[in-house]
Amino acid sequence: MTGRFVIHLPISAPDLARAKMLGRTAGRSLAFLARIDLGGITVSTEDDQGVRHWVFCDRRLDGGRRCVLRADHETPCTAHLPRRALIDSASMKSRRPDGPDSPTS
Repeated sequence: MTGRFVIHLPISAPDLARAKMLGRTAGRSLAFLARIDLGGITVSTEDDQGVRHWVFCDRRLDGGRRCVLRADHETPCTAHLPRRALIDSASMKSRRPDGPDSPTS
């Protein structure tokens, strides 16, 4: 036994795509903590938790760092989240039907 403990934090989502998105968001939000292993984040259905889907790519890069992109990315691996992804993510929030730009708000 390693003497370490692992935290399992159940967060529910309506489908696999949103579960992966929430997993990436939660992982990146906590990445400032030295003990967070982004590459170990997986999601599963509530009824079949033994079948897990990877959230991050986690390929080892030169210099010992790991890829921080989603598991099924098609672009080259990178150790840093591209700035465009951060901008696109922020702009998507403002374009949601229930967001601040909504005609009903």
